[in-house]
Amino acid sequence: MIKQISKTTSLTRQGWLLFFYSVPSKPVSGRMKIWRKLAKTGTLQFKGAVYMLPMSDEHYEFFSWLVDEVEAMGGEAAFTRVACIDSVDDQQIIELFRQRKAEEYIPVSKAIDNLETKLNSIKKGSSLKNLSHLSGEAAKISKAFEEAIKTDFFSSTTGKTLQKKLAALLSTLKDFSGDTHKDRVSPVPQKSISDYQRMVWVTRKKPFVDRMASAWLIKRFIDRQASFRFADEKELAAVGKGQITFDMSGGEFTHAGELCTFEVLVRAFGIKDKAVRKIAELVHELDIKDDKYRNAETKGLEEILSGLRKSAANDTELLEKGISIFEMLYLSKTA
Repeated sequence: MIKQISKTTSLTRQGWLLFFYSVPSKPVSGRMKIWRKLAKTGTLQFKGAVYMLPMSDEHYEFFSWLVDEVEAMGGEAAFTRVACIDSVDDQQIIELFRQRKAEEYIPVSKAIDNLETKLNSIKKGSSLKNLSHLSGEAAKISKAFEEAIKTDFFSSTTGKTLQKKLAALLSTLKDFSGDTHKDRVSPVPQKSISDYQRMVWVTRKKPFVDRMASAWLIKRFIDRQASFRFADEKELAAVGKGQITFDMSGGEFTHAGELCTFEVLVRAFGIKDKAVRKIAELVHELDIKDDKYRNAETKGLEEILSGLRKSAANDTELLEKGISIFEMLYLSKTA
């Protein structure tokens, strides 16, 4: 409760931004484009023709760009910052924002209730065969809620209630998933780090999430003087002494059951590190895509690594940059 009051007070002390605009009636697509942007940003349509947001640098910049966009369409737009609205006090305005947000939460609320009903049927003994479908459904609901809560500027009661319900459902679903995963995880033979020093670690070309993360893990915890080379799957039989294959079909270290290569390496070498365990969840989610873990960081990490793929000159540079990204990620989780 204290946190909510603090957040609300902080926003209202900065004042409000009021936006006014008019655009030509044709083409209709131009008018709709502006309306969608206002709606997506969480603006409150206030007293008919005025659009309002709590003052923040982000919102100020948004309205600045929107003025330029409206004028480029041949329309007129302006915005202003005010400390208060004389005829309406701040608390009334806040309630209007919360009411609007409550209406926007309705589709998410219905989806959560529907998921809750399905999970309750599983608790009563229904088949688990549709669990993967429910996991996909839960992921979509989580994404929709995360998008909706971004514009819940004043921490509405509706938003808080839905957040708790969704968290409880995801926890239940994770428990079910854990039960069904247990029987399908293959055992991983234990290895000694001393037997894997100064090796050449061979993997497939065009490395991405699992291979980048695995290479980082190898350099950080297993073989600090490791070197890497890339090969086609058909070259696997030609790998010689002092060379270790990973994340390749038939490789010494690769997927095992529902474990990605990174997880296999962690288990094989008995790496006990909380930050590594967190990274393993991100890598698993991005590589296996089975919704076993749900973490908001996965999307951002995937976008960064996709950017590396587009910017690196060759596979060696790509892997080195990927290793650097995972090192920074690791340090951020150990701080």
